[in-house]
Amino acid sequence: MNTVEAFDTPLGKVSVMIKDDKLCAINIGHDDQQHDTKNNPLLKQLRSELNAYFDDKQFHFSVPLELHGTAFQQRVWRALSKIPVGKTSTYGQLAKQLNSSPRAIGNACRANPVPIIIPCHRVLAKQGLGGYDGQTSGERLDIKRWLLKHEGVSFD
Repeated sequence: MNTVEAFDTPLGKVSVMIKDDKLCAINIGHDDQQHDTKNNPLLKQLRSELNAYFDDKQFHFSVPLELHGTAFQQRVWRALSKIPVGKTSTYGQLAKQLNSSPRAIGNACRANPVPIIIPCHRVLAKQGLGGYDGQTSGERLDIKRWLLKHEGVSFD
């Protein structure tokens, strides 16, 4: 059974999906909600861990994940997870590391089901901020800016 809950964060409403006691998705800016989730231990853990991250940028997440994606997307997501807090990489650098193309890296970042936990916000364009969640301007890019600033990255 899927459990979806939304709650407030410094980024606004965030909805999360849990399936079989594993986190499947985080949607920033969404207010989806189903079921009575007050007694869900994973949801309590996730809420606690997100709050800890917003209080301390060095916090490391430990919630169990169930991520669906292609083998290539999984490789990119593992590489993203290795970018330390306060550091960034570029689409081109990751492409070279993974023997791919910057566009393919960007597409895998866009498909990331658990932003924040898998830090796709730490990937920048060669010159500039790049995109976030498939957008290169507007509210989504403001989220990327916020996350980078929170982690102590200067980018403009």
